Amino acid sequence: MQEFVIVRLGAGDEDRLRDVRLRALQDAPDAFGSTYGEEVAFPAGKWAERLSGSLRRWWVAAGPDGADAGLVSVLLEDSQAHLLSMWVAPEARGHGVGSRLVDEAVAWARDAGAKRVRLWAVDQNHAARALYTRKGFTPTGEIMALPSNPALMESEYALSLIFRRARKEDVPAIVAMLADDQLGAEREGDPADERYLAAFERIDANPYDELIVAERDGKVVGTMQLTYLAGLSRLGAERCLIEAVRVAASTRGQGLGREMIQWAIDRARARGCAMVQLTSDKSRKDAHRFYDSLGFAASHEGYKLKLG
Repeated sequence: MQEFVIVRLGAGDEDRLRDVRLRALQDAPDAFGSTYGEEVAFPAGKWAERLSGSLRRWWVAAGPDGADAGLVSVLLEDSQAHLLSMWVAPEARGHGVGSRLVDEAVAWARDAGAKRVRLWAVDQNHAARALYTRKGFTPTGEIMALPSNPALMESEYALSLIFRRARKEDVPAIVAMLADDQLGAEREGDPADERYLAAFERIDANPYDELIVAERDGKVVGTMQLTYLAGLSRLGAERCLIEAVRVAASTRGQGLGREMIQWAIDRARARGCAMVQLTSDKSRKDAHRFYDSLGFAASHEGYKLKLG
């Protein structure tokens, strides 16, 4: 089995960057927004400039013979990171190199304080799209023509570094947040109750349900459930139902709730939903003002009938 080492490039590595980047542009000309013809003409200072500054990082995958067989870059912009220049040489494919490069880039973006990582992938590049999907990237719904070849279309993908699908081990923290108010305290029980785990497994297995958590510094500090509902109304459009929105007491007042709902709206829009809807108990006046500020309209009266 071939062994590849992921190496971060730095000052003095401009020749190494130039060589691997130009090889990538020659090998996969329809995978990048730039072209070999444009970048082969770059002066030496341009490559040194790409390696300078605190907002961008480059990594290569070095093979057992010392030759570079993979490349990736991350650029920070405000609270987001952009994954760029991703490439794996033909001889390195099938050895997990692409996965390791993505992991390295995402880890650095997270440590740098980015809230999400974005990238563009050419629609015809099925292998790249499959890799990004495995890594948790999802389409944002944004598309555009590839700058270097407008005949090809590319789609944007994003990975949240705050929000993710819940895992089994998150259930106690989620239940604790559900119970952390007057209403919840009256209806929730022991987080270790097996009924919670049974419910989690059912939600997790349903492709139309997503139990989401917000994570900061390794701790679960927010949760919500998204359910995608099919219906005949609105020409058979799908709608997204947001439920059980909670933010941990230690994190309230920091804007996390607003980020959560906006993330859910963006996710529903990217999926093609025609509407996002939710309900809020009539006693939660602060929550009503919060949803009003996000553009939700209290357009319906909600009715519930307890069955036990």
